[in-house]
Amino acid sequence: MNKLILFGIVLAVFAILESSALKSSDCEVCFAVVEKFSAGLTANEKKDFKLIEEKFKTFCKTAKGKDHRFCYYLGGLDESATGILSEMAKPLSWSTPVDKVCEKLKKKDNQICDLRYEKSIDVKTVDLKKLKVRDLKKILSDWDETCEDCIEKGDFIKRIEMLKPKYVREDL
Repeated sequence: MNKLILFGIVLAVFAILESSALKSSDCEVCFAVVEKFSAGLTANEKKDFKLIEEKFKTFCKTAKGKDHRFCYYLGGLDESATGILSEMAKPLSWSTPVDKVCEKLKKKDNQICDLRYEKSIDVKTVDLKKLKVRDLKKILSDWDETCEDCIEKGDFIKRIEMLKPKYVREDL
């Protein structure tokens, strides 16, 4: 009977530990950047944490958007205010899994897991009238277009509808 209770307690502890593990959806930018970066390293580079730091700084020079912001938080950019790059480099040099690396980074700077990639808008299927003006402006910005005379939401919708044939291809 005591063994059964002990077994139940052990299972409960494992269930709690498993549920508290960081998932890629909880920290999507960290997971994506660390996976992409570590995939580009050779086996020899992965063993030296100083070399990993140097390679990450080089990697960050071409990073854009949320990846660039992640680099800023870690200290991979010249203009970075902080420097916790070794908190990523050392665990990577020990072959620590990406989820554990991001978990460690989150403990150092919670903002790292607040980064989220923007969801893309499927202009073919979306009802433009239901979108916010911010989203309509984003569509135009993604197309490198502007709307100089747009004042109201309807103006942005007209501009997008006018440009739609140029940017949205209808598959047959």
